[in-house]
Amino acid sequence: VQLQASGGGSVQAGGSLRLSCAASGRTFGGYDMGWFRQAPGKEREFVAAIIRNGGRTYYQDSVKGRFAISRDNAKNTVALQMNSLKAEDTAVYYCVAARTGNNWDYWGQGTLVTVSS
Repeated sequence: VQLQASGGGSVQAGGSLRLSCAASGRTFGGYDMGWFRQAPGKEREFVAAIIRNGGRTYYQDSVKGRFAISRDNAKNTVALQMNSLKAEDTAVYYCVAARTGNNWDYWGQGTLVTVSS
């Protein structure tokens, strides 16, 4: 599967952004989908994930209650709605896909989110 993320940009603290990821391929519904991020000078970290039928979601503690991941298997897309953004959310965000377990084998190119305080 190939992944194309979009929707990044600059926003002030407290604002919102919505990231989208379009996936190619006929078997999108066979992948768990997620988002990772990497802030400047820091390790890449997990942000959120959604299982293949959309029935369960997972979040990093720091984004719980602020971010929401969703997917549309008919359109081969996954989205990350980010609200109440903080400066520490500034990072490059990557759309990822896993065929099995937490094996995030497929990565998109990343989209930059900058939150100014």
